Amino acid sequence: MTAFHPARVSTPAFVVDLSLLKRNLELLAQVQREAGCKVLLALKGFAMFSTFPLVRQYLSGCCASGLNEALLAHEEFGKQVHVYSPAFKDEEMRQIMPIADHVSFNSLRQWQKFQMLFAGSATGSAATLGGEAKKTAAKGGGAPGHAPSPGLRVNPEVSTVEVALYDPCSPGCRLGVRAAELEGADLSGLEGLHFHALCEQGADVLERVLEAVEKNFAPFLAQVKWVNMGGGHLITKPGYDVGRLVRLVKNFRERHGVEVYLEPGEAIGLNTGYLVTSVLDIVGSQGAPTAILDISATCHMPDVLEMPYRPHIVGSGKPGEYAHTYKLGGTSCLAGDVIGEYSFPEALEIGQKLVFTDMAHYTMVKTTTFNGVPHPDIVTYDPATDELCVVRRFGYEDFRNKLS
Repeated sequence: MTAFHPARVSTPAFVVDLSLLKRNLELLAQVQREAGCKVLLALKGFAMFSTFPLVRQYLSGCCASGLNEALLAHEEFGKQVHVYSPAFKDEEMRQIMPIADHVSFNSLRQWQKFQMLFAGSATGSAATLGGEAKKTAAKGGGAPGHAPSPGLRVNPEVSTVEVALYDPCSPGCRLGVRAAELEGADLSGLEGLHFHALCEQGADVLERVLEAVEKNFAPFLAQVKWVNMGGGHLITKPGYDVGRLVRLVKNFRERHGVEVYLEPGEAIGLNTGYLVTSVLDIVGSQGAPTAILDISATCHMPDVLEMPYRPHIVGSGKPGEYAHTYKLGGTSCLAGDVIGEYSFPEALEIGQKLVFTDMAHYTMVKTTTFNGVPHPDIVTYDPATDELCVVRRFGYEDFRNKLS
């Protein structure tokens, strides 16, 4: 059940319960205190900036997957900004330099291209920079006296994720430098080591990854000041071994004398949000009837098709569990825009509202306006005041302005 009544919500709408968000943040703040690390909000998973005044009370900053997220973190969060991208353009780096605290590069080539921009680089050469990067270096990069701490993303080559689409250590994956590529390389000037190997996983998997990092990157690890252990840590999931995580991070930090960062996205928004939808029509004469909803899997919850996974609906069951089973379909023209089959104790009715759970992370950040399907409202709910606040309502102009 939800703390708010769905009848109070105009659909479609993403609704985030601020009390549930605060509960997650308190646990993450506990990890920071006990492990002596810093936890960053991964904007790729949860970027609802209307909640940033609450989130920044608990977390140390944001990690961004490129320029636009970095600008959002700088403008709306106001704490540390860590940036990583598989590749940076010259013009992007000019804007990132003044606002970033850490920048992690995906390859030695990218580091060599931009290293003259970083204060204290002893080996930079103008010959390694493109024309635009040379101009940036000549201008001193960003703000006077400011340069981010540079790091390099490595690939531990420990594949632990079952779905290849989400496995950052799959064979041939483009993300991160492998140990063999670092043999004989000049790594001077680099101050950080960054890796990301997890996806919705526990501290037991992190322990395996850390063993590989310490074994394969020992010389590099000995020179750096900080280590970013990436995301995929599902810390706020019930049953997650928080004590084990704290021990692993604390021991690693003390053993190597480095500052440690974690950058979960899903763990911040996990089980805090809902997607409220209405039944528009019921069609079909073969098999289970299909209820057409005013949402879309492909537009509003693409991981349902990509992962794939089956989101829960309040009061529903598996097919055949209750008396009435339906396929649930979206309003796009994609034939496969089907969320799945669900059963209900009572027959669905036109206009009835359904509530999908766990719809805060990797939903709003991945929505599209394919087919001109309307974007759901973004709403917050505060149980302390019983207030539902429509933070943003989208319309035709939002669809139009994405096009030309």
